[in-house]
This record gives sequence, structure tokens and C-alpha cells, in this order.
Amino acid sequence: MIDITTPLTKEELESLVNSVAARVVERRLETVAILLLEMHKPLSFVASQAVLVAMPMLGPLIGMDGMATLSRLLRDRENIELLITRIEEQAAARDAGPVESQG
Repeated sequence: MIDITTPLTKEELESLVNSVAARVVERRLETVAILLLEMHKPLSFVASQAVLVAMPMLGPLIGMDGMATLSRLLRDRENIELLITRIEEQAAARDAGPVESQG
């Protein structure tokens, strides 16, 4: 059974946030992602409920568990702030990485 009522555990939240942040930074979309997340942070709870409404239609295509997890992530604004922070940290770590010598 798909659980949509219990909040994410600390381990689930950390894993999900790290995974999403890594994908965003890998594609170098951190500026766009941060802008969109900051803009829509006040509507995060509404978005979590919209995911639940769309679940019967999109669930078979995307996966019911994934949509339930997304809804649980969006339910709390602090999770969005954590995601933004993690994206910024991973982007800074990528940019501060070793610089290749041009010889």
C-alpha cells in the first residue's frame, strides 16, 4: 500500500534531497531550479496536494511510489529549503573542484 500520510523519515529525506540535488547539479540547472523552487515555495503544500490529485492519471506512467514520495517531500516548506541549500552546496563543491591545467 502506498503511504501518503506519514512524513518522510530523516533518512528518506536526506536520500531524496541528495539524489534530486545531484541530478540538478549534474545537468547544470541549479540556477533555474533554485529560482523555481524559491518562487513556488509558498505553494509547496498546494503542489503536494496537486500531485495527489494527478496520481491516478500520471501514476501508471511515472510510478505511484514516486509520486507519493514527491507529495510527501513537497508537503513541508522546510524540505524545499533543504533542497535549495543542498543544490547550492553541491554546485559550489563542483565549481571548487580541481582545475585542469592547460598545458
